Amino acid sequence: MRPLLAIACLFFSIDCLQAQGGHQLWLRNNSASAVSVVCTSKSATLSIAEQELKQGWHGKPSALVTLNIVTDNAIKGDGFRLGANSVRAKSDAGILYGVYELLRRQQTGQAIGEELVNPSYEFRILNHWDNVNGSIEHGFGGPSIFWRRENPFVVTDSNLLIWKEYARANASIGINGSVINNVNANPLVLTTDYLKRVQSIANVLRPYGIKTYLAINFASPKTLGKLGTTDPLSDSVINWWTAKVKEIYSFVPDLGGFVVKANSEGQPGPQDYGRTHADGANMLADAVKPFGGIVMWRAFVYNPNDKDRAKQAYSEFMPLDGIFRDNVIIQVKNGPVDFQPREPFSPLFGAMKKTAVMPEFQITQEYLGQSIHLVFLSTLWEECLQSDTYQAGKGSTVARCTDGSIYQQKHSTIAGVANIGLDTNWCGHDFAQANWYAFGRLAWNNRLKSEQIADEWIKLTFSPAAVHTTSAAATTTWNTNFLVPVKKMMLESREAVVNYMMPLGLHHQFSANDHYGPGAWWAPARTRADWTPPYYNKAATDGVGFDRTKNGSNAVSQYHEPLSAIYNDPHTCPENLLLWFHHVSWNFTMKSGRTLWQELCYHYDKGVQQVRGFQKTWDQMENYVDSTRFKSVQRKLRLQEINAVLWKDGILQYFQTFNKQPIPFDIERPVNNLDDIISNEFIRRRPR
Repeated sequence: MRPLLAIACLFFSIDCLQAQGGHQLWLRNNSASAVSVVCTSKSATLSIAEQELKQGWHGKPSALVTLNIVTDNAIKGDGFRLGANSVRAKSDAGILYGVYELLRRQQTGQAIGEELVNPSYEFRILNHWDNVNGSIEHGFGGPSIFWRRENPFVVTDSNLLIWKEYARANASIGINGSVINNVNANPLVLTTDYLKRVQSIANVLRPYGIKTYLAINFASPKTLGKLGTTDPLSDSVINWWTAKVKEIYSFVPDLGGFVVKANSEGQPGPQDYGRTHADGANMLADAVKPFGGIVMWRAFVYNPNDKDRAKQAYSEFMPLDGIFRDNVIIQVKNGPVDFQPREPFSPLFGAMKKTAVMPEFQITQEYLGQSIHLVFLSTLWEECLQSDTYQAGKGSTVARCTDGSIYQQKHSTIAGVANIGLDTNWCGHDFAQANWYAFGRLAWNNRLKSEQIADEWIKLTFSPAAVHTTSAAATTTWNTNFLVPVKKMMLESREAVVNYMMPLGLHHQFSANDHYGPGAWWAPARTRADWTPPYYNKAATDGVGFDRTKNGSNAVSQYHEPLSAIYNDPHTCPENLLLWFHHVSWNFTMKSGRTLWQELCYHYDKGVQQVRGFQKTWDQMENYVDSTRFKSVQRKLRLQEINAVLWKDGILQYFQTFNKQPIPFDIERPVNNLDDIISNEFIRRRPR
């Protein structure tokens, strides 16, 4: 009877879950025990650390925990030494991160022993694409938490509360920086009224160890200063930025620095005056250096004249290697195009050996189903970080090329484009919270496995109090019936979206309608080619795929051997990147023995079936989740299935117009007509 009683208690605990809509994220403090905390130092940050221990302790009841600031050369930056009842660090922020690590391990059942824990990257930063009018570019979790359209300069109590909750969530996973405005920056953010609001935000984030950063518009001297030029070598421009930076730091003395998008997608930059990216970045770096600031200069650049958009960042930045100041970091998207469901890693990783290079991941799901589709992105980022560049020999992974393990660099940094807004659950989808969590965990430790991250997040986000307070039977029941199947669903979700959107190396096949749904056919007259899907799929009667071999655009030459040779040969190229690097016949024989066309069809069908499997999995979770989150996820999985079928039907029927081949007869028939999909493309709107 004892196991049955434990299971009954488990279900009672679940039934009593507050329908809070996920706002607490992974920071629910279930049934904390009493604890005593001794800390000889005092600060706002250390007070938060003490409070977190008292609110979330799951160790031995009435234990004594010591927090000590120490001198220890083995501790790097805001790392720490962890013990079962102690945290030692060189900084207050290190103590806070150690406390969160201790509590996380207690709540997830991980081992706690004497251990040195150092972060992989010095700066671990969220990039918010938030506009000063309160909207968010590619934001799917509600309006901005930082900016408002109405009364934009009034700081309310609700503002202060949401900023504090945001800061706490970030600190709990080791994020220590926030760029609070869009990279497509409005110059007004540098004016006095907006800087006062920046100051208010920074004051709330600071006690949690989080520095504030700003995205800037390169043409601000013209727009705000009424100068006739923004030439970075002009004395008037240099003087303007010097004075402006001094003013900014008078509001936020510990501002982290700037992120800059220049000469990309219509944004102004140094090339407007015949100057280089290094000229522009170095001018700004000199301005912020006296204040300890850094400049993150984005490498997302391309123009309509280049024959292969995927090559341009490498072509523009490699000649500048070694010319940038040591407080400039080149911010590089994980792949050479633009946050696709699957891309090869950017060839800039490891190639720039004399310049600090930082990965930029996209947490918001601009191209991966937005706030509708359940997609756990940790597997995508893990795939990128663990990819071997061979730039300094075997084992030169993207992670090691960017975290300072291989190349000497003054700073190491990683950034993620945030998916956060004012929705109750912050992200628009309850499972999208896992991507925020995963980015923070990988930024702290770029060697973590996605399985561990998913395991942690599920336990912290969904486990009922009974799992911590009753018998092993309750824990076993919850693990078997909830943790294991939900984790499996999460770990398979990214590959599922690749299957039903763009398998085998296809990329950028999205609708122009906000990048939601298929649009492989979209190519209006007078639209620049590299903004259209046919530019990338190259579908024709003779085959499909983009030829980036030595006989094509020669993008393969940007990769170090042996990758260049591997990618150049369709028989050695990984099949999941085949159509990225090769234009091959519809009848090309795949490793399975099927033709390319057949393989495409089976991948699209598999993706649909995977989503239907996710629906079946989640429908069995009703007794383990509060009704608010259960129904929300259930509804969105239904919408995801509808969209997955639309992708399968649209892309396969479009390709049939070229190859004239049937869809294999053991695969589900299309239920949407291609002409209807095309005619309704801009009538459809992304559902909520």
